[in-house]
Amino acid sequence: MNSQPEVSRSHPQATERAVILDVQEITKTLPLSHEQLAILKGISFQIYESEIVAIVGPSGAGKSTLLGIIAGLDSPSTGRVLLNGTDISHLRESQLASVRNRSLGMVFQAFNLIPTLTAQENVELPLYTGKHRGSPATRARELLTLVGLEQRRHHRPNQLSGGEQQRVALARALACDPALIIADEPTGNLDARNSENVLQLILQLRSTIGKTFIIATHDPLVASLADRTIRIVDGQIAATEATHSAVTQ
Repeated sequence: MNSQPEVSRSHPQATERAVILDVQEITKTLPLSHEQLAILKGISFQIYESEIVAIVGPSGAGKSTLLGIIAGLDSPSTGRVLLNGTDISHLRESQLASVRNRSLGMVFQAFNLIPTLTAQENVELPLYTGKHRGSPATRARELLTLVGLEQRRHHRPNQLSGGEQQRVALARALACDPALIIADEPTGNLDARNSENVLQLILQLRSTIGKTFIIATHDPLVASLADRTIRIVDGQIAATEATHSAVTQ
């Protein structure tokens, strides 16, 4: 991948778009012997509609802890996380489950597909919780077509390549039309070719249906496609940078 022609970035400037995620002074401490171990130390940032933001930094910096708090899988010690204006920081589990089903899609390094279900059935699964328009089967087939896997919809995960499994995971994350998709090392288990294919898909989803992504990554190619990178070091934001490079389209 020596040549990287530019991808059009014609979306509006951040100041012209709605704030999807507002992270306000998040801290996270854990008990360690007779002391408190500080994992996150006052993290604040905003993410705007149709933006791709990469969270980067060394292992142990607090990236995964931060993503877990944003996703409502963990609670901050102090601070707030506002998703579309709703403070999700200290909701009850039943309320969080509703928010996650309605407003958040998640993609993991290990794909987290159910091995006994087909690609179609994996994408359908979130649609059986809560109220959603249309047939789950129809919606799942539409999403698998969107990610280029319509012909593979009856295959189980062990019959798909790693790149195809991650595309199914992206389709599943899109199932309930969430405001924000959170991805934790989405290319971590992929080779270079499949990594680039998944990244192209993320760009396509932002371009065609306006999806917003926050991605924790060690992969410089992932960081290069983002509109911004937020570098976390020792539980704090060390730098925030606009990114002007792009991957091939």
